[in-house]
Amino acid sequence: MSPLIDPRGGDVEDDASSTKRHSLLSLAGSMLAEISFPKLILSWIMLFVVPALLLGIAPLVASAWVSLVSHKITSPLLGVWPALLLVAVLALGFFGVRSLLRMAESSFWSLNSLAVEPIYIACREGLRQLVEKLVQSRLNEQQLAAVRAGTAGAAGVVISAAALAVLMVSWPASRWLGQVGDLASPRDLVSVALANSIVLVAAYLAVASLVWAFADATMPRLRDIGQFPANSRDDRTWRIAHLSDIHIVGERYGFRIESGRAGPRGNGRFNRLLALLDLVHAKNPVDAIVITGDMTDAGRSAEWSEFFDAMMAYPRLAERVLILPGNHDLNIVDRANPARLDLPTSPNRTLRRLRFLSAADALHGERARLINQAGRCLAGSLSEALKPHRAEIARFADVGRPRLSRALNELWAAAFPMVLPPDRVNGLGIILLDSNADTHFSFTNALGMISMEQVKGIEIAAAQYPQAFWVIALHHHVIEYPKVTKVLSERIGTALVNGNWFVRRLQRLGDRIVLMHGHRHTDWIGKCAALSIVSAPSPVMEATDDENTYFYIHTLAAQSGGSFGLRTPERIVVDGQPESGG
Repeated sequence: MSPLIDPRGGDVEDDASSTKRHSLLSLAGSMLAEISFPKLILSWIMLFVVPALLLGIAPLVASAWVSLVSHKITSPLLGVWPALLLVAVLALGFFGVRSLLRMAESSFWSLNSLAVEPIYIACREGLRQLVEKLVQSRLNEQQLAAVRAGTAGAAGVVISAAALAVLMVSWPASRWLGQVGDLASPRDLVSVALANSIVLVAAYLAVASLVWAFADATMPRLRDIGQFPANSRDDRTWRIAHLSDIHIVGERYGFRIESGRAGPRGNGRFNRLLALLDLVHAKNPVDAIVITGDMTDAGRSAEWSEFFDAMMAYPRLAERVLILPGNHDLNIVDRANPARLDLPTSPNRTLRRLRFLSAADALHGERARLINQAGRCLAGSLSEALKPHRAEIARFADVGRPRLSRALNELWAAAFPMVLPPDRVNGLGIILLDSNADTHFSFTNALGMISMEQVKGIEIAAAQYPQAFWVIALHHHVIEYPKVTKVLSERIGTALVNGNWFVRRLQRLGDRIVLMHGHRHTDWIGKCAALSIVSAPSPVMEATDDENTYFYIHTLAAQSGGSFGLRTPERIVVDGQPESGG
């Protein structure tokens, strides 16, 4: 029997969210028609308005408290009641105002990651895309790098000027000294608080955009590694299989969100990849298999089940696998409806985090250790950290109560970086990072950021093993590479928002590290000053069923003199199978 339309081949519905089949503008338009506006308004209030109010009201409350305390101290204290009132005011300030200022600080950085830095990134990448389209055919690689540096500077000037204009317009409505009587007029207080917040954020953006632009413009030029050094007899080598963006789906014939019918069906490609890798490993063992995120297409239970079923069929590989979270593992709210968004109070994001932690615990929980930030040393294993919370995690997975999620979110923050320590003082260690920015909307799921705490964790681990070499793995690509992109959607909202800062901090470790990532599905191996960077291609996202894909096994070598770097990688081709249904 042959149906008129073979359902195994998919149809136009499978391309609904595909960036390979639709433009960014087309996707935005279709999502707009599906958005739940009451939910969108509530989310904006919780993510933007509330943080803005807290930020803007903080100087008013703090100044009102200082004024009240000063008045009580300078007034004659007649009796015990005024003295008790003064103590109460001081206590209120000590606990309440300090808490408010902490919330204001948190709100500021929340607004910074959600709006301020993305504004600069969007302007910079938009200018670069426009200029590259106009001049790329007439410039060599060095000239193109100079143009990119110039567009970064121009973006900084444009954003700074716009921010100063907003500051000047908002300044007359702002006020920085408050009084207790302000509470009598909440409407006026809200208006002033919002104006204060706009002024603070605009002033920060005006200065910060120039700083970011200078950092971008003076960044060491990225360069391809044209020729790899040859191995010598004295080299100590490690073989690392680098996989990324597997995008396991939960259906036998399912297509991925991004690729649609431009990518292969189901999980057959990944299963064939594992079979090939198992054969390679039997002949020439690999030391580790690092999967830099997006193991699943939407972080669903069915997808993780498929991933485990595939891995458990190859136990020799499973015991070497290390995973870290990608944006599809954490930030896809609903793969069937990209317009859907989660409220900040929704338990779903926490649930997706717990699914990842459960998978990481099963694969490398006993091997990967965490960081003790206070003690500036390695702590116990991931499994040890999760053990006291197992009942709580199981209960949350069962009922999803938001009140249970706060402690679990703190557990998530403490879980990164995960460190696989070197087996000797001058061995190779692997550090796994979480580079995903918080988001509650599928359309912004790809944003990335590395926290200060994680960078400190890297430095703590490196200091504890000063003679060791390191693979630092994350999901997002750190900065735009010297490859011209065809469409703006490949640039906007994909690189780390603070990637330049992150790369500069890693430069302090010299040539002791190799950085590995995925996310863009781009095959690129190069250097930024002394830092080696490896971007992994996706074996399932850029080819239909009948086309071949590939991945790399990288050889890392340490010479007797202490230098460390990449050798010629081994490219493993995964054949397409046009007749296969999987």
